[in-house]
Amino acid sequence: DQARELARTMVDLGTDAGVKTVALLTDMDTPLGLTAGNAVEVRESVEVLAGGGPKDVVDLTVALAREMLQSAGVDADPAEALADGRAMDSWNAMIRAQGGDPDAPLPTPRETETLVAPADGYITRMDALAVGVAAWRLGAGRARKEDPVQLAAGIELHATRGDKVRAGDPLLTLHTDTPERF
Repeated sequence: DQARELARTMVDLGTDAGVKTVALLTDMDTPLGLTAGNAVEVRESVEVLAGGGPKDVVDLTVALAREMLQSAGVDADPAEALADGRAMDSWNAMIRAQGGDPDAPLPTPRETETLVAPADGYITRMDALAVGVAAWRLGAGRARKEDPVQLAAGIELHATRGDKVRAGDPLLTLHTDTPERF
């Protein structure tokens, strides 16, 4: 109910400002995709542009792109652009147009630590807020605008809600340049 009220408010604000506005309600109880943090999320996004990536990220990306194209009056299927490589071609062209190198490596962390399952079982819950706060504490975000951001800091999820795991299976890999943050 709160999400619907917020969505209506945001759409009304945009419409009142003369901007065609839509809202999609999505599940924010669990992390979207398998990463949280700057470089790891960029890597995952590039995987989606290349026609892969986690299904939930692909589904939301396509839904958002369809809304944007419809709002712009463009008749195109973003799922086809992902599947046939045009999305990646566009990404690479945008990077080159800005003087960048699309093949440049992303930052990598100096330190990683993998957390493993303590016992056999199923992942029944994955708290998106807790994962986000953990990524922030690893250096992926800042508390104050003058705080530095570690571009390589973040979290990779190796298992998510509904997955079966065995004792010792990797659950999360934490990334940071400052291991005392672990």
